[in-house]
Amino acid sequence: METERKKIDVFLIEDSEDDYALLSRSLAKEDAVFFEVKRAESLASGLSRLRLEPHDIILADLNLPDCSGLDTFTKIHTNFPNDPIVVLSGLSSENIALQAMHEGAQDYVIKGQISGKGLVRVIRYAIERHQLVARLEKSLKEIKALRGLLPICAWCKNIRDDKGYWKKVEAYLSENTDVVFTHGICPECAEKIRSQQLKQTEK
Repeated sequence: METERKKIDVFLIEDSEDDYALLSRSLAKEDAVFFEVKRAESLASGLSRLRLEPHDIILADLNLPDCSGLDTFTKIHTNFPNDPIVVLSGLSSENIALQAMHEGAQDYVIKGQISGKGLVRVIRYAIERHQLVARLEKSLKEIKALRGLLPICAWCKNIRDDKGYWKKVEAYLSENTDVVFTHGICPECAEKIRSQQLKQTEK
């Protein structure tokens, strides 16, 4: 039985027809993954289409007709801060590509210096790293939400969130953690319920 290939949607912002053709051929040779490559030839077109078209990763040439250098990455990252981005550069702009990584890019590729397998590996690792970082940031947010003092009503036991709203404990924890609640009755409460039922029966 043939195993269904995993699909990865790649959005490429690249004005060079030759580089686009080379990248597409390299990704098409991969057996385990099917890469759907969509392309824009300018930054403006790319930013516009990225808002409408599904994508798992963005590959962007740093030098485009309407933008160049680190500014290219900055504009993409500012508009799509939650997407993994790999920058494409020539040897002359490798230092700028490294700067882009410091600013949030997942990786960079020097044109003409990476094989098809290497490119596939860069893309897959970039997506996996981005997902891992997102999970870690979510965990840190959950830990932060449960640290320190929690304002709780002494009467109804509702919790006040950081926006000033009073919420049930279950609602607060569900919004700030991955906790899933199941409901039951503890032995002490079960005994109280039985006692109350017995009193009502005796009446």
